[in-house]
Amino acid sequence: MSAQVIVVSALILGLLVFFVALSLFPFRTYVKCISAGIPASPIDLIAMNLRKVPSDLIVDTYMKGDKAGLHLFLNRLEAHYLSGGDIEAVINALISAVRANLNLTFERAAAIDLAGRDVLDAVRMSVQPRVISTAGVSGIARNGIEVIAKAKITVKANLETMVGGAGEETILARVSEGIVSAIGSTDTHTEVLKKPEIITKTIMNAGLDAGSAFQIISFEVADLIVGRNIGAMLQTDQAEADRKVAQAKAEGRRALAMALLQENRAVEQEMKARLVEAEMRVPIALAETYRKGRILVARKSKAPVASLTKGDDNV
Repeated sequence: MSAQVIVVSALILGLLVFFVALSLFPFRTYVKCISAGIPASPIDLIAMNLRKVPSDLIVDTYMKGDKAGLHLFLNRLEAHYLSGGDIEAVINALISAVRANLNLTFERAAAIDLAGRDVLDAVRMSVQPRVISTAGVSGIARNGIEVIAKAKITVKANLETMVGGAGEETILARVSEGIVSAIGSTDTHTEVLKKPEIITKTIMNAGLDAGSAFQIISFEVADLIVGRNIGAMLQTDQAEADRKVAQAKAEGRRALAMALLQENRAVEQEMKARLVEAEMRVPIALAETYRKGRILVARKSKAPVASLTKGDDNV
């Protein structure tokens, strides 16, 4: 009896496993694998569904790449999908690279995709370069005249440095720096106006695309505009600053002179006060001398004449 129970239990368990596996088994996808010759067993397809990987997407993508002549593996496609990548974009990019005779492997394409860049757009830029334009870049020649330059840069994607390479913003910043340096190296602004190739040679020989995700193919100066006379403006500002400094120094000297004048006036008033004090002491001294009999008055005429007695030389 116990043996029958075990057999029945095993049979029921086997049926449950069979129905569960049957519910997870993508029959249409498996038929597609058989018809296209894709090396995917029923267990592989069931395992994909258990890992929540859309087996039909993996199979369709593999089929597209295989028909295009790519050498692919299902497990790599599944791993890239689980990593958050776009397997359709990667396969499309690889197909485009094969058609354009570009050396692009699945690993590099997957790395570019996981780095957040559009791998298909990168391949397209490698085949068909893109033109990016700079805004007006202001540079100043040695004579102080401002020159505003606008340029067009033709770049193509560098698949070797696409991962970790600098983007278009860095290219534009480096080119702007090169334009400013090229204009600043000329003696006069007319040299730049006559020979715009001065800027072009500086940009092309500077290797500004080093370490970036792009390669500069060509550089053209689109427009040159003469701007302000920065040198004259600086000289004017310097003259104004010198004038203010001189004016401040003059104000300081005037204030010092006014202080000295006030001080001299105070000294003058003090001297006048001492003079008045001395003049006030003269009558008192005369009166004191007369009272002590040290002054004699002779009346030879109507006008009295005063004389000092002996011993009064100090009066």
